[in-house]
Formats: sequence, structure tokens, C-alpha cells
Amino acid sequence: MQTMAVSGLPEWVPEEACRYLEHTEAGRSIRNLAKQAGCHPSTVLRQVRRVETRRDDPLVDAALASLAACHYAGDVPGPQPMSARALALGTVPACAEAFESEAVEVLTCLNPQGAVLAVADGLEKAVVVREAAAGDKKVVVDRTLAEALALRDWIACPAPGRLSRYHITPEGRSALSQFVASRENRARSRLESASLATRKTNNRNRRRPRRARYGLGETPLHMLARLTDRDGTPFLTTDLVRAGERLREDFELAQVAEHLAQTSAQAREGDCGPTMPRRRRPGQAASAAKKRAAAALNALGEGLSDIVMRCCCHLEGLEAAERQLGWSARSGKVVLRIALQQLKLHYDAQQAQDELIG
Repeated sequence: MQTMAVSGLPEWVPEEACRYLEHTEAGRSIRNLAKQAGCHPSTVLRQVRRVETRRDDPLVDAALASLAACHYAGDVPGPQPMSARALALGTVPACAEAFESEAVEVLTCLNPQGAVLAVADGLEKAVVVREAAAGDKKVVVDRTLAEALALRDWIACPAPGRLSRYHITPEGRSALSQFVASRENRARSRLESASLATRKTNNRNRRRPRRARYGLGETPLHMLARLTDRDGTPFLTTDLVRAGERLREDFELAQVAEHLAQTSAQAREGDCGPTMPRRRRPGQAASAAKKRAAAALNALGEGLSDIVMRCCCHLEGLEAAERQLGWSARSGKVVLRIALQQLKLHYDAQQAQDELIG
């Protein structure tokens, strides 16, 4: 979110809006702006025309008018009194990080299906309305923040009117994912720094160092279970963690069965003299675990089974799994939760079937 230094505009204002204001309010030519940006004048011209077209949106038009009154009033000949709306736009944080914090709250509320941001003419407040299991939930939003989100093209209204209903755009969902990933990376960095400091303290006290590999108390599922959603609910419920651990137990037993089968085959093919001890064949429990693990992975299908296999069975971290699978950052967390939900449904159906058979 870069801005043009000569305008002094907030950091959250997009580049094309900065160039539009520089052209329309400060009177700078298209060629001059293109030379400064290091691009062709036609590129700047298209950006200016695109922003001008978007002024049909009342929130975008109000945001541009307020920015012009706040930052370009002195460039226009004659007295230009600053309106209350222009002063109100100052309530939006100019710092990109502070703006990100406020934008995440609104975009998170708009992310569920059916959520809308209702904006009425003449009112300084907007409201996010969405259907929920416990009834309608409403979140009040400053109109100036809504204008900033619309200017960023993170929310859009297909049919503006006296009561406009704004939905989150694909650009808004992408920005929300990036913001959430950035927050989690910072939290993880703080957690790892604290863990490193604890290990150093333990080493100085000559305590036994912790293993680098995940132990029974800190698997990737347990780390995700410590995360919470905006309303304070755990990101992974106990049932989902239990389903992932059940699959890991079956997988490890299946690995034992596979190892015993290979050693038995090698013993039969090698020198099996009278002094050679006989290898035990895999037990029924290990073979049954192998079948249960295979059935669970087949029920998940391709994609979901990949992330479950890496994070639940092989205990890989989410970042490593996303990198190996070629996924975007932090997308694995959401896919893993969906996979665990499907895995729990599979185990519930399997349990119901076993009860009917029994």
C-alpha cells in the first residue's frame, strides 16, 4: 500500500487513487505522473479513468472528495473550507499497520456467506448484518472506514441506492487472508522466540533439552488448537483433534505392520538356516489399523488426504506442507480444518455402522 510522497496521503490509499488525485486536484499532467512512476502515460491514463468510473459508488466518491478536501484544499485557488466529512476521514488510521488492524475486523465479519455492509444516505455509521445460528448479529462500522475499504476495492455494491448493500470482493478476501497470515506469522515468531529463550535457560540450568521433533504434547494439531477465532472459540475443537490423533495412531500401527511384513519377506528370501530366528508376521491389530487408515484417507480423497497425511501422520508443520504441496501461505490451515471435519464425519459414520453390525 504505497502512496506518493508529494501528496502526503495516508499509506492505505491505493496508488491509482493517489495519481487520480494528483491529476485532478493538483493539476499534474499524465506524462509527469508517468515519468515519476516509471511507466507509460497510457498506464496512468487508464488508472485515472478507472478511478473516475468508480466514483459512481457513493463510498468511493465520498472518500475521494474527503481526501481532496483534506490534502489538496490549498492547491485550489480561492477559499476552500474543510467540511466535517473531510475532517471525519482523519479518524481512519494513516499508518498501514493500524489500518490493517481495523480492516481485518470488518472483513472478517463480511467474510461469511450472506454478510452485507448496509450503508444509508446521510448516516455516519454503517452496519454489518449477517445470519447466524444464534440470530442476527450486527456490527457497527464507521462510515469513513467503510469508504476506505471501498476505495481499496475490498467491498463493492452492485446497485447503490439510498440503502446500499456492500459485499466483500475477491480482492477483499485475498487481503484478509494476507492480513491473517501476517498476524499468525508474527504470533508464531513471538512464540518461537519465547520457546528459544526457554530452551537457552534450560540449557544454562543443565536441564535435558527438548527434542526438535514434535512430541506428544505439541503436535501440529495441538498448536492449531491453541489458536482462537475472533469470537474466542478454538480454531480446532477437541473432536477434530481427536479425529486427527486417531488417524495418526492407525497410521503408526500400519507402519509397524508394513515393517514386519518387509522383514518377514527378507527373511524368506535370504538365508533361512536352522540358526536363523523366525520373523513374526504382522498381527491382526496392526493389519486392521492399516485398513482403517487406508479407508479414512480414501474417504477424504485427493487434496484433503494430502494435508492430513503430512500434518497428522508425518507431523509436518503447516508451512512445510504448504510449500511441498505448492499452496499459498496459510491456506493449509483452513484446508486442514475442513479435512478434519470430513475425517470426523467418516469416523462417526463408521462407528454408527459398527454399532448396527454389533
